Amino acid sequence: MRTTLLLCLLPLLAACAGLPPPDARRQAALDLAATQGWLPLRLMTAGPPMVAFVPAAAVRADTLTVFIEGDGLAWLTPTRASPDPTPLDPLGLRLALAHRAGPAVYLARPCQFLSAERDVAAAACPAPLWLDKRFSEQAVALSGDAIDQLKQRIGARRLTLVGYSGGAAIAALLAARRDDVDLLVTIAGNLDTEAWTRHHRLSPLAGSLNPSDHVARLTDLRQVHLVGSHDDTIHPRFAHAYAARFPPAQRPAVVDIDDADHRCCWVQRWPALWQQVTTTVEKGGGHSSTLQRRR
Repeated sequence: MRTTLLLCLLPLLAACAGLPPPDARRQAALDLAATQGWLPLRLMTAGPPMVAFVPAAAVRADTLTVFIEGDGLAWLTPTRASPDPTPLDPLGLRLALAHRAGPAVYLARPCQFLSAERDVAAAACPAPLWLDKRFSEQAVALSGDAIDQLKQRIGARRLTLVGYSGGAAIAALLAARRDDVDLLVTIAGNLDTEAWTRHHRLSPLAGSLNPSDHVARLTDLRQVHLVGSHDDTIHPRFAHAYAARFPPAQRPAVVDIDDADHRCCWVQRWPALWQQVTTTVEKGGGHSSTLQRRR
């Protein structure tokens, strides 16, 4: 049976007849970003355009933190694909706006926040990019092109990648092929896509890459993976299984956050969680042996 992330990733609103249309979801994100003085940015790539949100004020920094969105509204029902993957609630954007530790930007996933009604490029954005090929070579390449442009805009040399949910898979796959990533942080992240599809009895993501298959290229990278103890969408054991693939001395840090689930309450806790991430990195370089379970 072709069930997808819909039943798990989206609020119950996703199945309701009153689902906000794409333009309303885009406007809600614009309004949210405007509260912090952020503006949308359209980034041209070799494929469909990518959408980012950035501070309106000019910022220059050596290291840029990039928050990468989750899968968004990929499916309307367990068997009906969404015509537009723009998130109902862009949690990745809310996390970026809550970040206070240095320059940060937000990167949407391919085809999110484009208007098919007004945008020829959006109409040509292939549905597999938010369905079975959401973690494909093309999806990773598009995200990489966009990040290169964001780096140039900020004048940054180095990156911290922060991926939420499915955005964690993209962040890990990017980190595996770039040499400018200093730190990989994931939040309720999908780090073993094959284990996740098996667990939920989903069809395999044909054409997608699995971050757990790329650990050999990530062994020297500092990593901290935050997982919710009550997350039934992407169970914490998937992150622990990902970490277990690394050599013991290079095993990335996995931090279990009590009372957190897939959506609650990452944004509200973000300043404290980021402090925990930085403390972990400073003390142990992102290895799981340095961590303790914290509320």
